[in-house]
Amino acid sequence: MNTPLSRSGAVAVIGRPNVGKSTLVNALVGAKVSITSNRPQTTRHRLLGIATFPRGQLQLVDTPGIHGEQGKRSGKAMNRMMNRAARGALEGVDAALLVIEAGRWDHEDGLAYDALRDAGLPVVLVVNQVDKQKDKTALLPFIAKVTDGREFAAVHPLSALKRSGLEPLVATLLDLMPDAVPMYGEDEITDKSQRFLAGEMVREQLMRRLGEELPYSTTVEVERFEEEPSPKTGVMYRIDAVIWVEREGQKAIVIGKGGERLRDIGKHAREQMERLFGAKVFLQTWVRVREGWSDDEAALRALGYHD
Repeated sequence: MNTPLSRSGAVAVIGRPNVGKSTLVNALVGAKVSITSNRPQTTRHRLLGIATFPRGQLQLVDTPGIHGEQGKRSGKAMNRMMNRAARGALEGVDAALLVIEAGRWDHEDGLAYDALRDAGLPVVLVVNQVDKQKDKTALLPFIAKVTDGREFAAVHPLSALKRSGLEPLVATLLDLMPDAVPMYGEDEITDKSQRFLAGEMVREQLMRRLGEELPYSTTVEVERFEEEPSPKTGVMYRIDAVIWVEREGQKAIVIGKGGERLRDIGKHAREQMERLFGAKVFLQTWVRVREGWSDDEAALRALGYHD
């Protein structure tokens, strides 16, 4: 007989932008459910990654990075909504992961810790990207400095990108979860639809292939997501995606000379979708202008953004 799953609960994954939260969630789930890039604002939505193990199940709430004073001063509706989404992820969870970068603790890390402390949750500190730490002897003094005067249920140095150090972290988290049956089946990896994930795959390529500023003025709306039978793979998907920008000049940048950049974005997004969905994908993309969408909460909600 199979041993029944004995522990199940929700874990909020919190931290400042760009510390590897989404990479960690993907590593724990064992599949790509959250997009990644080296840009802040890569994650804009709360997303649930479902990780099932022999001893239990973790529902990992991947959140936008908590933005500090700079984000507040910008006044952008996008930043305000992302901060609310990150803090709202603490409601109803059993524990939290505070993810930081090895060798770095700054004001935004402190803001994230304060939010978790105020929520009264057990907090596990994840010191990520230890593989990038050139001076390994500096790691223990750094951890001692960060934990001085702060309360953590456990501390785990690891590399989410290389998937090293994950097993002890999983054991710690399962110990913090209540005795409960799993909320999701063993083959489920996220609460988001394939339609949502398709839009995120396109947006990931925008984040990876455009300059420093333009990705933050872009978003993606999937206008069509249709499933058709396929003699080779059993099923195929026809997907139409609109890339929204804020100004006409940005449209030309996304399209590129002779449409080359847009074709490149579409090609790589389609390949990601085919790997994730296990099926053939026909993807069409367009670029359209919607002025000021990122600072208009009504427009953000119409495009699928929620607190």
